[in-house]
Amino acid sequence: MNPTATQFIDFLQQDLAIPAESIHLALRDEQAMPHHFPMILWQYGLVNKEQLESVFDWLDDHLL
Repeated sequence: MNPTATQFIDFLQQDLAIPAESIHLALRDEQAMPHHFPMILWQYGLVNKEQLESVFDWLDDHLL
């Protein structure tokens, strides 16, 4: 996993308090990283609307 992906996972766990097990569940499709991953988190009910917005904000700040 590249350094940005590692930072993203850390953000999800530390800032949004998403359990590692939930992240691993959503990571089953490795091609989802990073662009489809927020929607997978949303579809699985692992993030609420505010958290989803935070995820998009983080990705905007770190991938552009």
